[in-house]
Amino acid sequence: MNRIPAALVDAGLVVLAGFDLWLNLEDDTPFGLVLGALTCAALPLRRRFPLSVFLLCLPGSLVQDVLVAPVAALYTLAARTRDRRLLALYATLFALITAAPWPLTDFAGEEHTWTLVTFVYTLAMASAPVLLGQLLQTRRDLRLQLTETEAAREHERELHAQGVLARERAQLAREMHDVVSHQVSLIAVQAGALQVATANDEVHEAARTIRTLSVETLDELRTMVTLLRASSGDTTELAPQPTLADLRRLVHGSGLDAGLTGELPAVDAVPAPAQRALYRTVQEALTNVRKHAPGAAARVELWHDGPAYGVTVTNDPPARPALSLPGAHQGLIGLRERAELLGGSLESGPSGDGGWQVRLRLPDRRS
Repeated sequence: MNRIPAALVDAGLVVLAGFDLWLNLEDDTPFGLVLGALTCAALPLRRRFPLSVFLLCLPGSLVQDVLVAPVAALYTLAARTRDRRLLALYATLFALITAAPWPLTDFAGEEHTWTLVTFVYTLAMASAPVLLGQLLQTRRDLRLQLTETEAAREHERELHAQGVLARERAQLAREMHDVVSHQVSLIAVQAGALQVATANDEVHEAARTIRTLSVETLDELRTMVTLLRASSGDTTELAPQPTLADLRRLVHGSGLDAGLTGELPAVDAVPAPAQRALYRTVQEALTNVRKHAPGAAARVELWHDGPAYGVTVTNDPPARPALSLPGAHQGLIGLRERAELLGGSLESGPSGDGGWQVRLRLPDRRS
């Protein structure tokens, strides 16, 4: 919506105030005319100097019976003043000046009642521009607050998007390292073995080239993973990934009354990502036992059932009250996502004896 230019509004207001002065001219002396003209001419300055223009309109209101100029000045002053006590004082002052007779020597006893009535009427009338000015000020403040709120929401959306991107980068880095680096490492090892074992010069050179390219690929992959983790706020250095061979040491070193039973398919038949998923599941489950079930015993059972294999971690009820420890509550969620990426599932919930159970199931690709 196009707004009317301020200069045009000021010009129209001056003309309207002059017409009001001409219609209600009471003192046609040079002094009265100068005060009336000054009241009209000061209106274009009311936005920049609202209090000064309002005070300049008061003498004209005393001498002449004008309303347009002082009411416009009072409205502008109310729209820019936050002290409501001062606004009440200004409105009362305007009502007193307007109700007072001119010249002041004409204040006769028989006109006291009429002067009081005029004062009350003018005070009630002055409340209108004051309330409108305060309404305009409130609307302006609300619009500013809405703008700030929208900016804050936009900033929050950007932070959320950045957080999602950081998590995706961390997930990508983990999956790249878990899946690609293991396969490339096997290629490098096999190429190195072939390079040593072969007596054919062409095969030897090809194996050397494959091994060199594999090593360079691993270096580039590690550099990329490091950059991805750094961009996601994770500055953890890459470390050798755990396997099933580390599982027994994890259980025995957990500081819990925990035992490891059962068996899986041959280690060579379990892919490296699945081994890491099994290890991380046991690690997270034992950590949760320490945090949420202090003093409870835990049982780690590896199992293989035809088309699937996995691990089940069960703990007894806590022996003593658990301490309130900080946590992000994302451990099991991350493990569930990892299991789904491998085509499996992860379930957690209460066990029959009042404890807790975590069960990871992964498909046996050989089936």
